Amino acid sequence: MARKSLIARQEKREKLVAKYADLRKELKENGDYEALQKLPKNASPVRLNNRCQFTGRVRSYYRKFGCSRLVLREMALKGEIPGIKKSSW
Repeated sequence: MARKSLIARQEKREKLVAKYADLRKELKENGDYEALQKLPKNASPVRLNNRCQFTGRVRSYYRKFGCSRLVLREMALKGEIPGIKKSSW
């Protein structure tokens, strides 16, 4: 489980990105890179991370399922994800 502070920080970044999205787009179109530099660092969408919706884990995130590999494996073994089963040959 990720620390609550990291999840809260991520949510704060998401709000900042949404707040400054239009302004960033306008500044880029005008080529005003000096004003773009003066915006907050966390207003850049590059600083966002994908997080597991169950644990908040950043690493080994599967976009298709919206969770980390650890949660994906547990859910697959329980049969909670249709069409996925453990392979054997």
